[in-house]
Amino acid sequence: MRVAIAGAGAVGRSIARELVRAEHEVMLLERQLDHVDPNSVPEARWVHADACELVSLEAAKLQTYDVVIAATGDDKANLVLSLLAKTEFGTRRVVARVNDPRNEWLFDASWGVDVAVSTPRILASLVEEAVSVGDLVRLMTLRQGQANLVEITLPADTGLAGKPVRKLSLPRDAALVTILRGGRVIVPEKDDPLEGGDELLFVASVEVEDELRAAVGL
Repeated sequence: MRVAIAGAGAVGRSIARELVRAEHEVMLLERQLDHVDPNSVPEARWVHADACELVSLEAAKLQTYDVVIAATGDDKANLVLSLLAKTEFGTRRVVARVNDPRNEWLFDASWGVDVAVSTPRILASLVEEAVSVGDLVRLMTLRQGQANLVEITLPADTGLAGKPVRKLSLPRDAALVTILRGGRVIVPEKDDPLEGGDELLFVASVEVEDELRAAVGL
């Protein structure tokens, strides 16, 4: 997969290293010349350019990349790049970093954003996930489909204990994707039994979250 990352600060470089390690082809776009440091991620293609300028993106051949990650420290720049990537270059997947939580409402499909990543929200979700049993916790919003990645930890005395996954009467727009049990990651099969303490990860639309709670007995 070919991934273009705008912003070669600490965040952008860290993302680039992870993607390179996973054997993806990475391009880093950086506006500030003193932040252009090819030695920090030598496997990536480095481009000194303003990611908000259409001419610069054309020169970098952004249309040849599958994913664009807007990871600068400026929300305005991230929004402009997201919109250009989606509307001018037809980028299949656009991921944008939200620096100021007050701006999060802007990061949606109208600005070309498929997935908005807000560090404060993720940290808050992780704290909730760590202490919440028997409640639904939103871990990530998937903007394009107006769906969420949500987590529900089954109480120890859950009425679902011992029952197979197929007994979960999930609403139409919800899917169980993973069961976390101790140190195990389980891809659920219909006959797998549920246990108290299981962390269930679902992808669900916002509209059916109350139905999802009811389905697991909350």
